[in-house]
Amino acid sequence: MSTDIKIAREHKLLHIEQIAKKLDINGEDLELYGKYKAKIPLSYKGKQTGKKGALILVSAISPTPAGEGKTTISIGLTQAMNRLGYQSTVVLREPSLGPVFGIKGGATGGGYSQVVPMEDINLHFTGDFAAVEKAHNLLAAIIDNNIQSKKRSLNIDPRTITWKRVMDMNDRSLRRIVVGLGGTSSGIPRETGFDITAASEIMAILCLSEDVQDLKRRLGNIFIGYTFDKKPVYARDLKANGAMAALLKDAIKPNLVQTLEQTPALIHGGPFANIAQGTNTVIATKTSLALSDYTITEAGFGFDLGAEKFLDIKSRFAGLNPQAVVLVATVRALKYHGGMSLKALKEETTACADGVCSVEEITGRLEAVKAGIENLYKHVENIRQFNLTPVVAINRFTTDAQQEIDFIKEYCAGLGVRCAVAEVWAKGGAGAEELAEKVVEVVEESLKGNRQFVPMYNLEWSVEKKIETIAKKIYGAEAVDYTAKAKADLKKIYDLGLQDLAICMAKTQKSLSDNPDLLGRPKDFVITVREIEIASGAGFLIPITGEIMRMPGLPEVPSSEAIDIDENGEIEGLF
Repeated sequence: MSTDIKIAREHKLLHIEQIAKKLDINGEDLELYGKYKAKIPLSYKGKQTGKKGALILVSAISPTPAGEGKTTISIGLTQAMNRLGYQSTVVLREPSLGPVFGIKGGATGGGYSQVVPMEDINLHFTGDFAAVEKAHNLLAAIIDNNIQSKKRSLNIDPRTITWKRVMDMNDRSLRRIVVGLGGTSSGIPRETGFDITAASEIMAILCLSEDVQDLKRRLGNIFIGYTFDKKPVYARDLKANGAMAALLKDAIKPNLVQTLEQTPALIHGGPFANIAQGTNTVIATKTSLALSDYTITEAGFGFDLGAEKFLDIKSRFAGLNPQAVVLVATVRALKYHGGMSLKALKEETTACADGVCSVEEITGRLEAVKAGIENLYKHVENIRQFNLTPVVAINRFTTDAQQEIDFIKEYCAGLGVRCAVAEVWAKGGAGAEELAEKVVEVVEESLKGNRQFVPMYNLEWSVEKKIETIAKKIYGAEAVDYTAKAKADLKKIYDLGLQDLAICMAKTQKSLSDNPDLLGRPKDFVITVREIEIASGAGFLIPITGEIMRMPGLPEVPSSEAIDIDENGEIEGLF
Protein backbone atom coordinates (compact mmCIF):
# COMPACT_ATOMS: atom_id res chain seq x y z
CA MET A 1 0.00 0.00 0.00
CA SER A 2 1.28 3.47 -0.88
CA THR A 3 2.06 5.85 1.96
CA ASP A 4 0.59 9.35 2.16
CA ILE A 5 3.94 10.96 1.44
CA LYS A 6 4.54 8.69 -1.60
CA ILE A 7 1.09 9.48 -3.00
CA ALA A 8 1.69 13.20 -2.47
CA ARG A 9 4.98 13.06 -4.39
CA GLU A 10 3.38 11.25 -7.31
CA HIS A 11 1.14 14.25 -7.98
CA LYS A 12 2.17 17.29 -9.97
CA LEU A 13 1.85 20.56 -8.07
CA LEU A 14 0.90 23.75 -9.83
CA HIS A 15 2.83 26.92 -9.12
CA ILE A 16 0.95 28.75 -6.38
CA GLU A 17 0.28 31.68 -8.74
CA GLN A 18 -1.83 29.32 -10.88
CA ILE A 19 -3.83 28.28 -7.80
CA ALA A 20 -4.30 31.96 -6.93
CA LYS A 21 -5.78 32.60 -10.40
CA LYS A 22 -8.55 30.13 -9.62
CA LEU A 23 -9.59 32.51 -6.83
CA ASP A 24 -9.06 35.63 -8.98
CA ILE A 25 -6.13 36.67 -6.80
CA ASN A 26 -3.59 38.88 -8.55
CA GLY A 27 -0.24 37.07 -8.59
CA GLU A 28 1.55 40.31 -7.76
CA ASP A 29 -0.37 40.49 -4.48
CA LEU A 30 0.97 37.16 -3.25
CA GLU A 31 3.80 36.93 -0.75
CA LEU A 32 5.62 33.85 -2.02
CA TYR A 33 7.21 31.19 0.19
CA GLY A 34 8.81 29.22 -2.63
CA LYS A 35 6.83 27.79 -5.56
CA TYR A 36 3.93 26.18 -3.73
CA LYS A 37 3.08 28.36 -0.72
CA ALA A 38 2.05 31.99 -0.44
CA LYS A 39 0.42 34.44 1.93
CA ILE A 40 -2.63 36.44 0.84
CA PRO A 41 -2.99 40.14 1.78
CA LEU A 42 -5.67 41.00 4.33
CA SER A 43 -7.38 43.19 1.73
CA TYR A 44 -8.93 40.10 0.11
CA LYS A 45 -10.96 39.29 3.26
CA GLY A 46 -13.56 41.94 2.56
CA LYS A 47 -13.33 41.89 -1.22
CA GLN A 48 -16.67 42.16 -3.04
CA THR A 49 -16.55 39.44 -5.70
CA GLY A 50 -20.17 38.38 -6.06
CA LYS A 51 -19.39 34.81 -5.02
CA LYS A 52 -22.07 32.67 -3.37
CA GLY A 53 -20.05 32.55 -0.15
CA ALA A 54 -21.73 29.44 1.26
CA LEU A 55 -20.11 27.97 4.38
CA ILE A 56 -20.02 24.22 5.08
CA LEU A 57 -18.80 22.95 8.46
CA VAL A 58 -17.30 19.46 8.78
CA SER A 59 -17.46 17.84 12.21
CA ALA A 60 -17.61 14.28 13.56
CA ILE A 61 -18.97 11.89 16.12
CA SER A 62 -16.95 11.54 19.35
CA PRO A 63 -13.37 10.62 18.33
CA THR A 64 -12.01 7.12 18.91
CA PRO A 65 -8.62 5.42 18.45
CA ALA A 66 -10.18 3.80 15.37
CA GLY A 67 -10.19 7.22 13.66
CA GLU A 68 -12.85 9.24 11.85
CA GLY A 69 -11.01 11.33 9.23
CA LYS A 70 -12.54 14.82 9.32
CA THR A 71 -9.60 16.45 7.54
CA THR A 72 -9.50 13.78 4.86
CA ILE A 73 -13.26 14.15 4.28
CA SER A 74 -13.02 17.96 4.22
CA ILE A 75 -10.34 17.86 1.53
CA GLY A 76 -12.03 15.07 -0.44
CA LEU A 77 -15.39 16.86 -0.33
CA THR A 78 -13.77 20.04 -1.66
CA GLN A 79 -12.14 18.09 -4.49
CA ALA A 80 -15.46 16.39 -5.27
CA MET A 81 -17.36 19.67 -5.41
CA ASN A 82 -14.84 21.15 -7.81
CA ARG A 83 -15.03 18.02 -9.97
CA LEU A 84 -18.80 18.58 -10.19
CA GLY A 85 -18.37 22.23 -11.14
CA TYR A 86 -19.04 23.82 -7.74
CA GLN A 87 -16.17 26.27 -7.20
CA SER A 88 -14.94 25.42 -3.70
CA THR A 89 -12.06 26.04 -1.30
CA VAL A 90 -11.09 24.07 1.80
CA VAL A 91 -9.99 26.04 4.87
CA LEU A 92 -8.07 24.17 7.58
CA ARG A 93 -5.87 24.59 10.64
CA GLU A 94 -2.09 24.29 10.58
CA PRO A 95 -0.55 21.18 12.17
CA SER A 96 1.35 21.45 15.47
CA LEU A 97 4.82 19.91 15.61
CA GLY A 98 4.06 18.26 18.95
CA PRO A 99 1.47 15.84 17.53
CA VAL A 100 3.44 15.48 14.27
CA PHE A 101 6.40 14.03 16.19
CA GLY A 102 4.22 12.47 18.89
CA ILE A 103 1.35 10.04 18.47
CA LYS A 104 -1.03 11.64 15.96
CA GLY A 105 1.32 12.37 13.08
CA GLY A 106 0.56 15.03 10.49
CA ALA A 107 -2.70 16.83 9.77
CA THR A 108 -2.79 17.25 6.00
CA GLY A 109 -5.32 14.54 5.15
CA GLY A 110 -4.41 11.17 3.71
CA GLY A 111 -4.26 8.99 0.62
CA TYR A 112 -5.66 10.82 -2.42
CA SER A 113 -7.28 13.45 -0.24
CA GLN A 114 -4.37 15.64 0.89
CA VAL A 115 -3.20 19.22 0.96
CA VAL A 116 0.31 19.75 -0.34
CA PRO A 117 3.24 20.26 -0.01
CA MET A 118 2.54 18.00 2.96
CA GLU A 119 6.13 17.99 4.30
CA ASP A 120 6.26 21.79 4.47
CA ILE A 121 2.76 22.14 5.95
CA ASN A 122 3.46 19.52 8.63
CA LEU A 123 6.81 21.02 9.59
CA HIS A 124 7.67 24.76 9.74
CA PHE A 125 5.28 25.86 6.93
CA THR A 126 5.39 29.70 6.75
CA GLY A 127 6.51 30.27 10.34
CA ASP A 128 3.13 31.17 11.87
CA PHE A 129 3.56 28.90 14.88
CA ALA A 130 7.01 30.35 15.53
CA ALA A 131 5.57 33.88 15.45
CA VAL A 132 2.84 32.95 17.94
CA GLU A 133 5.46 31.35 20.17
CA LYS A 134 7.66 34.45 20.07
CA ALA A 135 4.77 36.84 20.77
CA HIS A 136 3.65 34.71 23.72
CA ASN A 137 7.13 34.43 25.20
CA LEU A 138 7.79 38.15 24.70
CA LEU A 139 4.91 38.86 27.06
CA ALA A 140 6.31 36.32 29.55
CA ALA A 141 9.71 38.06 29.42
CA ILE A 142 8.11 41.50 29.85
CA ILE A 143 6.19 40.27 32.91
CA ASP A 144 9.32 38.93 34.60
CA ASN A 145 11.25 42.05 33.66
CA ASN A 146 8.58 44.23 35.28
CA ILE A 147 8.68 42.19 38.47
CA GLN A 148 12.47 42.66 38.54
CA SER A 149 12.27 46.39 37.81
CA LYS A 150 12.78 48.93 40.61
CA LYS A 151 11.74 52.08 38.71
CA ARG A 152 8.85 50.97 36.48
CA SER A 153 7.36 48.10 38.45
CA LEU A 154 3.57 47.68 38.39
CA ASN A 155 3.90 45.93 41.74
CA ILE A 156 2.69 42.62 40.26
CA ASP A 157 2.24 39.80 42.79
CA PRO A 158 4.20 36.87 41.25
CA ARG A 159 1.91 34.38 43.00
CA THR A 160 -1.04 35.53 40.90
CA ILE A 161 0.59 35.39 37.45
CA THR A 162 -1.29 33.05 35.15
CA TRP A 163 0.87 33.53 32.03
CA LYS A 164 3.27 30.68 31.24
CA ARG A 165 5.66 30.18 28.35
CA VAL A 166 5.06 28.04 25.24
CA MET A 167 6.91 25.91 22.72
CA ASP A 168 5.63 23.84 19.80
CA MET A 169 6.80 20.46 21.02
CA ASN A 170 5.55 17.68 23.29
CA ASP A 171 7.80 17.92 26.37
CA ARG A 172 6.27 16.79 29.66
CA SER A 173 9.40 17.83 31.61
CA LEU A 174 8.49 21.49 31.09
CA ARG A 175 4.95 21.35 32.50
CA ARG A 176 6.05 22.73 35.88
CA ILE A 177 9.33 24.61 36.27
CA VAL A 178 10.96 27.26 38.46
CA VAL A 179 12.40 30.37 36.82
CA GLY A 180 14.58 33.16 38.19
CA LEU A 181 17.22 31.00 39.87
CA GLY A 182 20.82 32.17 39.93
CA GLY A 183 20.73 35.24 42.15
CA THR A 184 19.22 38.72 42.06
CA SER A 185 20.55 39.52 38.58
CA SER A 186 18.65 36.53 37.13
CA GLY A 187 15.17 37.59 38.18
CA ILE A 188 12.70 36.73 40.93
CA PRO A 189 12.33 32.99 41.56
CA ARG A 190 8.79 31.73 40.98
CA GLU A 191 7.01 28.60 39.82
CA THR A 192 5.62 28.57 36.27
CA GLY A 193 5.67 26.18 33.31
CA PHE A 194 5.28 25.63 29.58
CA ASP A 195 2.22 24.95 27.43
CA ILE A 196 2.31 23.75 23.84
CA THR A 197 2.03 26.63 21.35
CA ALA A 198 -1.34 25.47 20.02
CA ALA A 199 -2.73 25.96 23.56
CA SER A 200 -1.54 29.58 23.74
CA GLU A 201 -4.13 32.31 24.14
CA ILE A 202 -2.16 34.15 21.44
CA MET A 203 -3.10 31.38 19.00
CA ALA A 204 -6.77 31.71 19.97
CA ILE A 205 -6.55 35.49 19.59
CA LEU A 206 -4.86 35.25 16.18
CA CYS A 207 -7.65 32.96 14.98
CA LEU A 208 -10.45 35.25 16.19
CA SER A 209 -9.02 38.61 15.10
CA GLU A 210 -10.59 40.48 12.17
CA ASP A 211 -7.58 42.71 11.39
CA VAL A 212 -4.42 44.16 12.91
CA GLN A 213 -6.26 46.69 15.08
CA ASP A 214 -8.54 44.00 16.46
CA LEU A 215 -5.47 41.83 17.07
CA LYS A 216 -3.78 44.61 19.08
CA ARG A 217 -6.95 45.24 21.11
CA ARG A 218 -7.34 41.57 21.98
CA LEU A 219 -3.65 41.20 22.87
CA GLY A 220 -3.99 44.17 25.20
CA ASN A 221 -6.96 42.50 26.94
CA ILE A 222 -4.92 39.49 28.08
CA PHE A 223 -5.30 39.06 31.85
CA ILE A 224 -1.92 38.65 33.59
CA GLY A 225 -2.67 38.58 37.31
CA TYR A 226 -2.97 41.02 40.20
CA THR A 227 -0.85 43.63 41.91
CA PHE A 228 -0.08 43.25 45.61
CA ASP A 229 -2.98 45.61 46.33
CA LYS A 230 -5.39 43.35 44.36
CA LYS A 231 -5.70 45.43 41.18
CA PRO A 232 -5.98 43.42 37.92
CA VAL A 233 -3.11 43.66 35.43
CA TYR A 234 -3.57 43.27 31.66
CA ALA A 235 -1.01 43.10 28.83
CA ARG A 236 -1.90 46.66 27.83
CA ASP A 237 -0.75 47.86 31.27
CA LEU A 238 2.71 46.53 30.39
CA LYS A 239 2.58 48.24 26.96
CA ALA A 240 3.27 44.81 25.45
CA ASN A 241 0.51 44.43 22.87
CA GLY A 242 2.06 46.64 20.17
CA ALA A 243 5.31 44.70 20.05
CA MET A 244 3.45 41.40 20.22
CA ALA A 245 1.31 42.42 17.25
CA ALA A 246 4.45 43.44 15.35
CA LEU A 247 5.76 39.89 15.73
CA LEU A 248 2.49 38.63 14.24
CA LYS A 249 2.42 40.99 11.23
CA ASP A 250 2.95 38.15 8.73
CA ALA A 251 1.33 35.38 10.75
CA ILE A 252 -2.02 37.19 10.56
CA LYS A 253 -2.12 36.72 6.76
CA PRO A 254 -3.71 33.46 5.52
CA ASN A 255 -1.64 30.82 3.73
CA LEU A 256 -2.58 29.55 0.26
CA VAL A 257 -1.68 26.00 -0.84
CA GLN A 258 -3.44 23.32 -2.93
CA THR A 259 -4.97 19.86 -2.75
CA LEU A 260 -3.72 16.86 -4.71
CA GLU A 261 -6.35 17.69 -7.34
CA GLN A 262 -4.98 21.24 -7.61
CA THR A 263 -7.93 22.94 -5.93
CA PRO A 264 -7.29 25.93 -3.61
CA ALA A 265 -6.72 25.41 0.11
CA LEU A 266 -6.24 28.00 2.86
CA ILE A 267 -4.43 26.77 5.97
CA HIS A 268 -4.13 29.23 8.81
CA GLY A 269 -3.88 29.08 12.61
CA GLY A 270 -4.00 26.02 14.81
CA PRO A 271 -5.69 26.16 18.24
CA PHE A 272 -6.53 22.89 19.98
CA ALA A 273 -10.25 22.12 20.33
CA ASN A 274 -10.27 20.67 23.85
CA ILE A 275 -8.95 23.90 25.45
CA ALA A 276 -9.58 26.51 22.72
CA GLN A 277 -11.96 27.01 19.78
CA GLY A 278 -10.27 24.41 17.55
CA THR A 279 -10.72 26.02 14.15
CA ASN A 280 -8.82 28.07 11.58
CA THR A 281 -8.73 31.87 11.57
CA VAL A 282 -11.69 34.16 11.00
CA ILE A 283 -9.55 35.94 8.41
CA ALA A 284 -8.93 32.76 6.38
CA THR A 285 -12.58 31.74 6.53
CA LYS A 286 -13.81 35.18 5.44
CA THR A 287 -11.17 35.37 2.70
CA SER A 288 -12.39 32.06 1.31
CA LEU A 289 -16.03 33.16 1.57
CA ALA A 290 -15.20 36.28 -0.42
CA LEU A 291 -13.36 34.37 -3.14
CA SER A 292 -15.34 31.10 -3.37
CA ASP A 293 -18.86 29.91 -3.99
CA TYR A 294 -18.43 27.18 -1.37
CA THR A 295 -16.10 27.16 1.63
CA ILE A 296 -15.53 23.85 3.41
CA THR A 297 -13.98 24.06 6.87
CA GLU A 298 -13.65 21.77 9.87
CA ALA A 299 -13.78 22.05 13.64
CA GLY A 300 -11.58 19.90 15.86
CA PHE A 301 -12.72 16.69 17.57
CA GLY A 302 -16.44 15.87 17.81
CA PHE A 303 -19.38 18.21 17.32
CA ASP A 304 -19.74 18.59 21.10
CA LEU A 305 -16.32 20.24 21.35
CA GLY A 306 -14.98 21.91 18.19
CA ALA A 307 -18.25 22.53 16.35
CA GLU A 308 -20.08 23.91 19.40
CA LYS A 309 -17.23 26.39 19.83
CA PHE A 310 -17.13 27.12 16.09
CA LEU A 311 -20.76 28.19 16.36
CA ASP A 312 -21.02 29.75 19.83
CA ILE A 313 -17.64 31.53 19.68
CA LYS A 314 -16.19 31.93 16.19
CA SER A 315 -19.43 32.25 14.20
CA ARG A 316 -21.04 34.50 16.81
CA PHE A 317 -18.02 36.83 17.00
CA ALA A 318 -17.40 36.92 13.24
CA GLY A 319 -20.98 36.95 11.99
CA LEU A 320 -20.63 33.64 10.15
CA ASN A 321 -23.61 31.46 9.23
CA PRO A 322 -22.93 27.87 8.14
CA GLN A 323 -25.46 26.50 5.65
CA ALA A 324 -24.75 22.81 6.29
CA VAL A 325 -22.91 20.52 8.69
CA VAL A 326 -21.21 17.32 7.53
CA LEU A 327 -21.03 14.79 10.36
CA VAL A 328 -18.23 12.28 9.74
CA ALA A 329 -18.60 8.74 11.09
CA THR A 330 -16.91 5.42 10.46
CA VAL A 331 -18.20 1.90 10.97
CA ARG A 332 -15.13 1.19 13.08
CA ALA A 333 -15.73 4.17 15.39
CA LEU A 334 -19.40 3.27 15.87
CA LYS A 335 -18.43 -0.29 16.81
CA TYR A 336 -15.91 1.07 19.30
CA HIS A 337 -18.64 3.23 20.86
CA GLY A 338 -20.78 0.10 20.90
CA GLY A 339 -18.32 -1.76 23.09
CA MET A 340 -16.05 -3.53 20.59
CA SER A 341 -12.43 -3.44 21.71
CA LEU A 342 -9.70 -1.84 19.66
CA LYS A 343 -8.00 -5.23 19.49
CA ALA A 344 -11.11 -6.81 17.97
CA LEU A 345 -11.37 -3.96 15.47
CA LYS A 346 -7.76 -4.45 14.43
CA GLU A 347 -8.43 -8.17 13.91
CA GLU A 348 -10.99 -7.28 11.23
CA THR A 349 -8.19 -7.08 8.70
CA THR A 350 -10.35 -7.98 5.71
CA ALA A 351 -13.95 -7.52 4.76
CA CYS A 352 -16.14 -10.53 4.05
CA ALA A 353 -16.32 -11.90 0.50
CA ASP A 354 -17.24 -9.03 -1.82
CA GLY A 355 -17.87 -6.92 1.29
CA VAL A 356 -20.96 -8.97 2.24
CA CYS A 357 -20.78 -11.12 5.40
CA SER A 358 -22.67 -14.27 6.26
CA VAL A 359 -25.21 -14.21 9.10
CA GLU A 360 -22.67 -15.81 11.44
CA GLU A 361 -19.96 -13.32 10.50
CA ILE A 362 -22.08 -10.19 10.68
CA THR A 363 -24.14 -10.75 13.84
CA GLY A 364 -21.61 -9.54 16.42
CA ARG A 365 -20.41 -6.73 14.20
CA LEU A 366 -23.91 -5.38 13.60
CA GLU A 367 -24.74 -5.57 17.30
CA ALA A 368 -21.76 -3.29 18.04
CA VAL A 369 -22.79 -0.83 15.32
CA LYS A 370 -26.35 -0.73 16.66
CA ALA A 371 -25.10 -0.08 20.19
CA GLY A 372 -22.68 2.64 19.11
CA ILE A 373 -24.95 4.52 16.75
CA GLU A 374 -26.55 6.31 19.71
CA ASN A 375 -23.42 8.49 19.73
CA LEU A 376 -24.13 9.56 16.15
CA TYR A 377 -27.79 10.19 17.05
CA LYS A 378 -26.81 12.59 19.85
CA HIS A 379 -24.56 14.60 17.53
CA VAL A 380 -27.37 14.80 14.95
CA GLU A 381 -29.62 16.14 17.72
CA ASN A 382 -26.98 18.70 18.65
CA ILE A 383 -26.63 19.95 15.08
CA ARG A 384 -30.37 20.44 14.85
CA GLN A 385 -30.42 22.34 18.14
CA PHE A 386 -28.44 25.06 16.35
CA ASN A 387 -31.09 25.15 13.60
CA LEU A 388 -28.67 23.54 11.16
CA THR A 389 -29.11 20.56 8.82
CA PRO A 390 -26.73 17.59 9.09
CA VAL A 391 -25.41 15.38 6.32
CA VAL A 392 -23.80 12.16 7.55
CA ALA A 393 -20.63 11.09 5.74
CA ILE A 394 -19.63 7.45 6.22
CA ASN A 395 -15.87 7.43 5.78
CA ARG A 396 -15.52 3.94 4.36
CA PHE A 397 -12.72 1.51 5.22
CA THR A 398 -11.90 -1.66 3.29
CA THR A 399 -12.89 -3.76 6.31
CA ASP A 400 -16.46 -2.42 6.38
CA ALA A 401 -19.20 -4.91 5.55
CA GLN A 402 -21.98 -3.82 3.21
CA GLN A 403 -24.57 -4.81 5.82
CA GLU A 404 -22.97 -2.37 8.28
CA ILE A 405 -23.05 0.45 5.74
CA ASP A 406 -26.66 -0.35 4.84
CA PHE A 407 -27.71 -0.30 8.50
CA ILE A 408 -26.23 3.18 9.05
CA LYS A 409 -27.86 4.53 5.88
CA GLU A 410 -31.24 3.08 6.87
CA TYR A 411 -30.86 4.48 10.38
CA CYS A 412 -30.12 7.96 9.02
CA ALA A 413 -33.07 7.72 6.66
CA GLY A 414 -35.26 6.99 9.68
CA LEU A 415 -33.99 10.21 11.25
CA GLY A 416 -34.70 12.15 8.08
CA VAL A 417 -30.98 12.77 7.60
CA ARG A 418 -29.15 12.64 4.27
CA CYS A 419 -26.31 10.13 4.28
CA ALA A 420 -23.58 9.22 1.78
CA VAL A 421 -20.60 6.90 1.69
CA ALA A 422 -17.24 8.59 1.06
CA GLU A 423 -14.10 6.82 -0.14
CA VAL A 424 -11.79 9.80 -0.42
CA TRP A 425 -8.61 8.14 0.91
CA ALA A 426 -8.63 5.66 -1.96
CA LYS A 427 -10.37 7.70 -4.67
CA GLY A 428 -9.87 11.38 -3.84
CA GLY A 429 -12.65 13.67 -5.02
CA ALA A 430 -14.23 10.90 -7.10
CA GLY A 431 -15.01 9.10 -3.86
CA ALA A 432 -17.16 11.92 -2.48
CA GLU A 433 -19.29 13.04 -5.39
CA GLU A 434 -22.52 11.64 -3.90
CA LEU A 435 -21.71 13.39 -0.62
CA ALA A 436 -21.03 16.64 -2.50
CA GLU A 437 -24.40 16.52 -4.24
CA LYS A 438 -26.24 15.99 -0.95
CA VAL A 439 -24.33 18.83 0.70
CA VAL A 440 -25.17 21.20 -2.16
CA GLU A 441 -28.85 20.25 -1.80
CA VAL A 442 -28.78 21.25 1.88
CA VAL A 443 -26.88 24.47 1.17
CA GLU A 444 -29.32 25.52 -1.55
CA GLU A 445 -32.29 24.80 0.74
CA SER A 446 -30.68 26.82 3.52
CA LEU A 447 -29.90 29.79 1.27
CA LYS A 448 -33.37 29.74 -0.28
CA GLY A 449 -35.00 29.73 3.15
CA ASN A 450 -32.50 32.24 4.57
CA ARG A 451 -31.89 29.86 7.47
CA GLN A 452 -29.85 31.31 10.34
CA PHE A 453 -28.08 29.26 12.98
CA VAL A 454 -29.15 29.87 16.58
CA PRO A 455 -26.44 30.11 19.30
CA MET A 456 -26.81 27.80 22.27
CA TYR A 457 -26.77 30.62 24.85
CA ASN A 458 -26.84 34.39 25.25
CA LEU A 459 -23.65 36.11 26.34
CA GLU A 460 -25.62 38.14 28.89
CA TRP A 461 -26.58 35.02 30.84
CA SER A 462 -24.73 34.20 34.05
CA VAL A 463 -21.57 32.14 33.69
CA GLU A 464 -23.22 29.24 35.51
CA LYS A 465 -26.27 29.26 33.21
CA LYS A 466 -24.09 29.28 30.09
CA ILE A 467 -22.03 26.34 31.35
CA GLU A 468 -25.13 24.43 32.42
CA THR A 469 -26.77 24.98 29.03
CA ILE A 470 -23.82 23.48 27.16
CA ALA A 471 -23.47 20.61 29.63
CA LYS A 472 -27.13 19.64 29.57
CA LYS A 473 -28.13 20.38 25.97
CA ILE A 474 -24.93 19.40 24.13
CA TYR A 475 -23.35 16.76 26.38
CA GLY A 476 -26.57 15.36 27.85
CA ALA A 477 -25.46 15.87 31.48
CA GLU A 478 -27.92 15.74 34.35
CA ALA A 479 -26.20 18.50 36.33
CA VAL A 480 -23.01 20.55 36.79
CA ASP A 481 -20.89 20.51 39.94
CA TYR A 482 -18.19 23.04 40.90
CA THR A 483 -15.14 22.45 43.06
CA ALA A 484 -14.11 25.01 45.68
CA LYS A 485 -11.43 26.24 43.26
CA ALA A 486 -14.00 26.71 40.47
CA LYS A 487 -16.29 28.63 42.82
CA ALA A 488 -13.40 30.92 43.77
CA ASP A 489 -12.69 31.43 40.05
CA LEU A 490 -16.33 32.35 39.47
CA LYS A 491 -16.08 35.03 42.14
CA LYS A 492 -12.91 36.41 40.52
CA ILE A 493 -14.64 36.51 37.11
CA TYR A 494 -17.58 38.47 38.48
CA ASP A 495 -15.27 40.81 40.42
CA LEU A 496 -13.37 41.55 37.20
CA GLY A 497 -16.61 42.15 35.29
CA LEU A 498 -15.83 39.41 32.77
CA GLN A 499 -19.04 37.41 33.19
CA ASP A 500 -20.32 38.32 29.71
CA LEU A 501 -17.52 36.45 27.94
CA ALA A 502 -18.27 33.34 25.86
CA ILE A 503 -17.72 29.84 27.24
CA CYS A 504 -14.97 27.59 25.85
CA MET A 505 -15.35 24.25 27.64
CA ALA A 506 -12.22 22.17 28.21
CA LYS A 507 -13.31 18.55 28.15
CA THR A 508 -12.10 15.17 26.98
CA GLN A 509 -12.78 14.60 23.30
CA LYS A 510 -13.28 10.86 23.83
CA SER A 511 -16.71 11.07 25.42
CA LEU A 512 -19.78 13.28 25.47
CA SER A 513 -19.19 13.37 29.24
CA ASP A 514 -16.10 14.50 31.16
CA ASN A 515 -15.13 10.84 31.71
CA PRO A 516 -13.20 9.43 28.71
CA ASP A 517 -14.33 5.89 29.58
CA LEU A 518 -18.03 6.65 29.06
CA LEU A 519 -18.51 5.84 25.38
CA GLY A 520 -21.60 5.87 23.19
CA ARG A 521 -24.30 8.15 24.55
CA PRO A 522 -23.84 8.32 28.34
CA LYS A 523 -26.74 9.48 30.49
CA ASP A 524 -27.38 10.54 34.10
CA PHE A 525 -23.85 11.88 34.57
CA VAL A 526 -22.62 15.02 36.31
CA ILE A 527 -20.09 17.39 34.71
CA THR A 528 -17.54 18.57 37.29
CA VAL A 529 -15.87 21.94 36.69
CA ARG A 530 -12.49 21.88 38.45
CA GLU A 531 -11.46 25.46 37.70
CA ILE A 532 -12.18 28.27 35.26
CA GLU A 533 -9.39 29.99 33.38
CA ILE A 534 -9.71 33.49 31.94
CA ALA A 535 -8.84 34.15 28.29
CA SER A 536 -10.10 37.73 28.16
CA GLY A 537 -8.01 38.56 25.10
CA ALA A 538 -9.63 35.76 23.14
CA GLY A 539 -13.00 36.75 24.60
CA PHE A 540 -13.90 33.57 26.45
CA LEU A 541 -13.73 31.73 29.77
CA ILE A 542 -12.36 28.18 29.94
CA PRO A 543 -14.13 25.87 32.41
CA ILE A 544 -11.77 22.95 32.98
CA THR A 545 -13.39 19.52 33.36
CA GLY A 546 -11.42 16.34 33.90
CA GLU A 547 -7.67 16.16 33.25
CA ILE A 548 -6.83 18.44 30.34
CA MET A 549 -3.18 18.43 29.23
CA ARG A 550 -1.82 21.75 27.92
CA MET A 551 1.66 20.28 27.44
CA PRO A 552 1.42 16.74 26.05
CA GLY A 553 4.20 14.20 26.43
CA LEU A 554 5.67 11.94 23.79
CA PRO A 555 4.35 8.35 23.60
CA GLU A 556 6.49 5.28 24.26
CA VAL A 557 7.22 5.05 20.52
CA PRO A 558 6.95 8.59 19.10
CA SER A 559 6.26 9.19 15.42
CA SER A 560 9.62 10.99 15.27
CA GLU A 561 11.39 7.62 15.21
CA ALA A 562 10.05 7.00 11.69
CA ILE A 563 10.88 10.46 10.33
CA ASP A 564 14.15 10.92 8.46
CA ILE A 565 15.75 12.81 5.58
CA ASP A 566 17.76 11.20 2.77
CA GLU A 567 20.86 12.41 0.94
CA ASN A 568 18.69 14.27 -1.58
CA GLY A 569 16.93 16.26 1.12
CA GLU A 570 13.70 14.25 0.81
CA ILE A 571 11.70 13.87 4.04
CA GLU A 572 10.50 10.34 4.84
CA GLY A 573 8.18 8.90 7.46
CA LEU A 574 5.57 11.65 7.66
CA PHE A 575 1.98 10.50 7.65
